[in-house]
Amino acid sequence: MDNKTWFKEAKFGMMIHFGLYSILGGEWKGKRTDQIGEWAQSFFRIPNSEYHRLAEIFNPIYFDAEEWVKTAKDAGMKYFVITSKHHDGFALFKSEASSFNVVDATPFKRDIIAEIAEACYKHGLKLGLYYSQALDWAHPHGSGYRAGCYLNCGVMDWGNTWDFPDFDKKDYKICYEEKIKPQVKEILTNYGDLCLIWFDTPINMPKELSVELYDMVKHYQPDCLINSRLGHGVCDYESAGDNEIPEDKKDMLFETPATLNDTWGYKSFDQNWKSAKEVIRIKNHLNERGINYLLNVGPDHLGRFPAPATEILLEVGKTI
Repeated sequence: MDNKTWFKEAKFGMMIHFGLYSILGGEWKGKRTDQIGEWAQSFFRIPNSEYHRLAEIFNPIYFDAEEWVKTAKDAGMKYFVITSKHHDGFALFKSEASSFNVVDATPFKRDIIAEIAEACYKHGLKLGLYYSQALDWAHPHGSGYRAGCYLNCGVMDWGNTWDFPDFDKKDYKICYEEKIKPQVKEILTNYGDLCLIWFDTPINMPKELSVELYDMVKHYQPDCLINSRLGHGVCDYESAGDNEIPEDKKDMLFETPATLNDTWGYKSFDQNWKSAKEVIRIKNHLNERGINYLLNVGPDHLGRFPAPATEILLEVGKTI
């Protein structure tokens, strides 16, 4: 079965947002963010000199790749997508392109992506990897907009304007050549067959670089699908907006990424969980319209799924 046929029949997948932001849990120096947890660095404008120190204590001792994957499988999910690198620039895999990664920069020193890949293979789930290809707050030439000209949710700068405020000195192509391009090659060549690469937020990314990444994916993994957030219409399938629930039927490959509560990355105080009944209702609504449901969980800093998330997912699996 080719991947396009498989994707259309999969209907239900798990997304995981996990990283240094999971340590913060939505809080910083006595304040809480009312926005999504994985954007904490931008929301609080935390300098890299402070934020990167979180890597020194990132030690998710209860992380169990098999437990994560088996929970997804027991919920009826067919594929598993995890953040290999989010906007903060921290990678959950061993990278030769940047030492700001889970193996080289943390006491944990284990390649989380490698362990997830092995668990997916063992339990028969397809593996997809999220990768933030334009935004990278750790790199001085990461993409974004001029400070304050356009804000995510009206309150957060897309790029790192607190450490690197001189917009005119930024050249995204430097970041692309030094970090993005080599890391995309690493995730394509080190973790076996991938069903998809989940790119995100192609802000200020030139079309020729979107095309180059697309061609790179197809060179190393011809059957790997690419979502629309690579930018410029260069893709194999359409990703809806976050938590967007379309009403119309889709003839093309289409997927809705959605949260189980109100955040992607872990927030300790976000208890606004969807019930199993609501998850099933949304899933049926989307599937009837030819749309996959990619449902996110944000594990805590120790590598644990929040207990309500596990309870909801297992109840979904018993019902569908």
